[in-house]
Amino acid sequence: MFALIDGNNFYVSCERVFDPKLEGRPVVVLSNNDGCVVARSQEVKALGVKMGVPWFQLRDLARQHGIVAKSSNYSLYGDMSARMMALLGRFSPEQEIYSIDECFLGMKGFGHYDLTAYGQDIRARVRQYLGLPVCVGFGATKTLAKLANHAAKKRPEFDGVCDLAALSPVAQDTLLASIDVGEVWGVGYRGTPRLKALGIGNVKDLRDADPKWLRREFSVVLERTVTELRGIPCIDLEEAAPAKQQIMSSRAFGAYVYDLAGLEEAVTTYIGRAAEKLRRQGSVAGAVQVYVRTNPFKEDHPQYQRGLTVPLPDPSDDTRLLARAALAGLKRLYKPGYAYQKAGVMLLDLSDARYTQGALFEADRGNPALMRVMDRINGLWGHGTLRLAAEGVPASNRDWRMRRGMMSPCYTTRWADIPRVS
Repeated sequence: MFALIDGNNFYVSCERVFDPKLEGRPVVVLSNNDGCVVARSQEVKALGVKMGVPWFQLRDLARQHGIVAKSSNYSLYGDMSARMMALLGRFSPEQEIYSIDECFLGMKGFGHYDLTAYGQDIRARVRQYLGLPVCVGFGATKTLAKLANHAAKKRPEFDGVCDLAALSPVAQDTLLASIDVGEVWGVGYRGTPRLKALGIGNVKDLRDADPKWLRREFSVVLERTVTELRGIPCIDLEEAAPAKQQIMSSRAFGAYVYDLAGLEEAVTTYIGRAAEKLRRQGSVAGAVQVYVRTNPFKEDHPQYQRGLTVPLPDPSDDTRLLARAALAGLKRLYKPGYAYQKAGVMLLDLSDARYTQGALFEADRGNPALMRVMDRINGLWGHGTLRLAAEGVPASNRDWRMRRGMMSPCYTTRWADIPRVS
């Protein structure tokens, strides 16, 4: 058996923990630069607001229904996620953190437990310790656990916990027949129309379809999904997340950037973030890609979009060397006279730092000891405490910096923002 625990409206729930006045009110969390809706409370969903809707299109509806908008506060959400995952890890010796608000637990050896009661205990503990609402789904495979979690969240009769194995075969068939095939983990929005055109409209239809035929028509992935729906595990728990093959860091700017100096600050900052992730997973990069673009939706503006890959003479995880390569590429890309709306970097050709192939001639691989000191200081005192001078000074308030005009305090990660209770 597997369990999937998922935070309900996670970003909104994190905001409500520290601002109880938001309970029961319609709340949305916006994307970078306060652009689009990326999280919605149940009250907002009931108003018919879809994910990804630009905030400026909702202003009239917001005034009419009192919708509260919050800028994304990733420091808060990341810290609350870490606390939630640490707490959930106490409920099983096997845990796979799937996303910021989801994790799988391996339930091997829990056969004598009443899993529904155990799931309610999990929900109560997370609510009591962290103030976050979660739902729990149990299934014989990870795919079934995902479906059980979906049922626990959408069906009031389950009261937030669904154990598929506890249902009779008839009740299971009835439940699966009522769930759209697009809700199956691994089907996706692209596969759903094709499946429905072939007469497979719900989860039961997919489970009962011929897996070999689906493999021929679609892929081995869908065949594996059908096998999982039949209760045969094909996907194991990954207690350690696999190393990324590429690391990307990019942002849309808070305002248009016209000069090279502003682009250089942004690109160096993005390289710093990407390099931290690179070192965290114990990898080195063999190449750096940098790109810039104007706003494709402003058709009346001159358009320009281009990227460039700069290979490194020797794989490295040193922020200084990666930034040097990125800035060299940026200088070749930059053209004056354009209103740049976004820039980004990608670290490519990643390999394990322990087994890198050295160059024939001596090359500068950087200073690992310096990078360890830099990461330790930033881990202790906050991101950006120690950084490259080319990133600029945060207080300079450059145009490219992200616009977050409605952000709540960083209640758990910044000393000045710790809540005071009186």
